[in-house]
Amino acid sequence: MYLLLALSAIIAPFVFLVLLRMPAMKGMSLSAAIVIAIAMIFWGMEGNVILSSIFQGAHKTLTILWILFGALVLLDTLRKTGAVDRINQGFQSISEDMRVQVVIVAFLFGGVIEGAAGFGTPAMVTAPLMVALGFRPIVAATLALIADSAQVAFGAVGTPLAVGLSNIPGADAEFFNAIGVRITTLDIFAGSFIPFIVIVIMTLFFGGNKGFKYALPMLPWTILIGFTYTLSALFYASVFGQEFISILASLTGLVVATITAKKGWLLPKTTWKEALRPGFEVETEKSKMSIGAAWTPYVIVVALLLMTRIIPWLQEFTQAAIDFSWTTIFGVEGVDSAWEFLYSPGTILTFAAVLSVFVHRKSIGTFFSASKDSLMTMRSTAIALVATLAMVHVFTNSGINTEDLISMPQYIAVSMAEHLGFMWMFVAPFLGELGSFITGSATVSTLTFSPIQYSVANQLGLDINTVLAAQTMGAGAGNMICVHNVVAASAVVGLSGKEGDIIRKTLIPAVVYGLMIGLAGFIAIQFFG
Repeated sequence: MYLLLALSAIIAPFVFLVLLRMPAMKGMSLSAAIVIAIAMIFWGMEGNVILSSIFQGAHKTLTILWILFGALVLLDTLRKTGAVDRINQGFQSISEDMRVQVVIVAFLFGGVIEGAAGFGTPAMVTAPLMVALGFRPIVAATLALIADSAQVAFGAVGTPLAVGLSNIPGADAEFFNAIGVRITTLDIFAGSFIPFIVIVIMTLFFGGNKGFKYALPMLPWTILIGFTYTLSALFYASVFGQEFISILASLTGLVVATITAKKGWLLPKTTWKEALRPGFEVETEKSKMSIGAAWTPYVIVVALLLMTRIIPWLQEFTQAAIDFSWTTIFGVEGVDSAWEFLYSPGTILTFAAVLSVFVHRKSIGTFFSASKDSLMTMRSTAIALVATLAMVHVFTNSGINTEDLISMPQYIAVSMAEHLGFMWMFVAPFLGELGSFITGSATVSTLTFSPIQYSVANQLGLDINTVLAAQTMGAGAGNMICVHNVVAASAVVGLSGKEGDIIRKTLIPAVVYGLMIGLAGFIAIQFFG
């Protein structure tokens, strides 16, 4: 019975959002109420722990809303300065085919943002950018979430490994790099196909002309781009370590994708534009702005994100100068919420928006007008996020109780290990996905479940590095279906209330990617033990 109760944090959102198609504001509020009731009645959580967990979720909502605002205000500012029109013309000069554009923007540019910022930021940046390029909002949000998956295993400068695996015995830089190499090895057989999967989902579910036959001609080019990413990732992991794999491999892919697309190599002769929103037209008048100037704000974003994460004194300053973190909430030890304001991607995105006004020689009123538009877009998102994150933190903090019970996520993992150990290489990535689906973080998923994965691998005599790699990759795949990521991606494209429809689409590639990771891991086990 306890397993079923613990699974309520998964079952309730799935039923309300996916099956009943409730908007997240209502569906997640009901889910939160159910999980909180179970935590109190059956898990024995005390009232002060529940209250502190709810406020922990509310505080973390503010940090996400700030990133949302930054992503939106940057794009809205660039719309008003004319930079988006110039970026669009730049993409049209590379390829007018939306199948090519989604790989370049969502998978490759999104991978650069993932490697620099992580924490759900890529979908918040690439989804509205794709809308600005003419993609229908639901297409943009869905594909941005699916594309931000393979790179998530390394996240912001290797955080999912360095933090997520920090509780494994003997964890050190050498260990993290070894896991990084194993991840990139497995991803040759799994992540290489993400660009094609993105296009398959787009052509199957969106556009006037739907069907797999519109994806198949893209297979040669997407295989080239996919293997460019994964093989270069393996090279960078082997030579430089795991911190900058997402950025370097994505940049390598961007160069190859741009050159091959511009020359039409391995691409079909016909152009697919069926995901365009009605009435959208590309600005035909030649922009006076250079393509470099148009992209400058995004270059600033990536540069500042990297600088604040790899320059020790700057990292220390941005983490300490303005700190809105809340620790030991209501006196409950271990219930904390970090918000280092200057270190937040939201602050950097907003700063880049302000700078863009001067770079593009517009008045500061442009930024304030964009800020107003952005706040209007976000107005209905806060309640859904508060409910989602309240449920998440009650669920994860359920080990802080008066009964002899481990936390709900650990209870689920132990039960899975007990009953499904005989096929663990196929279970391991889905345990990672499960963690990300609930907690909203690949890092937290790995931090929570890696000790169990380590223990199971030892008990079954499986290669530990391969099992932990599958966990981390699965946590990245879970990014596609993570509820608060879906809520955020929906909000930035103005689709609040459609979260269930998006999860129905992203669930398919999440399962497929998990199976591919499991198969790759199973094959690897034959070689590594």
